[in-house]
Formats: sequence, structure tokens, C-alpha cells
Amino acid sequence: MSEEVRFPLMSTTEGAVGVIVTWFVDDGDKVTPQTMIAEVAMDKVDAEVHASTSGVITLLAAEGSEVVQGSVIARVE
Repeated sequence: MSEEVRFPLMSTTEGAVGVIVTWFVDDGDKVTPQTMIAEVAMDKVDAEVHASTSGVITLLAAEGSEVVQGSVIARVE
């Protein structure tokens, strides 16, 4: 079973865009619950993104890319 990792909801504006600042894991890495996998930013707010399950991560967005909040940025299988 795979889990989608989504860009967190950090704004009340629908369709707001943020940036993946840094990936702390590489594509294909094994992660466990609460592994910090990325830092994201939107306007003046930064947030950490953590895995909530164990498995192998597939990154779906590039570091530095702009992403609509709520979008899937990675999968853990």
C-alpha cells in the first residue's frame, strides 16, 4: 500500500503556491514514520514535511520547484 505525501496546507487561499526548499532524502531512500523528508516554504512560513509510514520514497517534485499546496510531492511504498 502506498502513501501520498502532500505539500502541506499553509494558506487559506485556494491554489496558493509554495516551494520545496530542500529534500532531506533521496529518491529510493527508505523512510520510517516521522522521518523529516523535506522543508517547504510559502510566503513567510516554512514547514517541515515528515513521513507517516515506513517504506521506500519516490520524489515527484524537484527541489526548488513551485507546488500548489495540497499537491502530491512524493509517495512512500
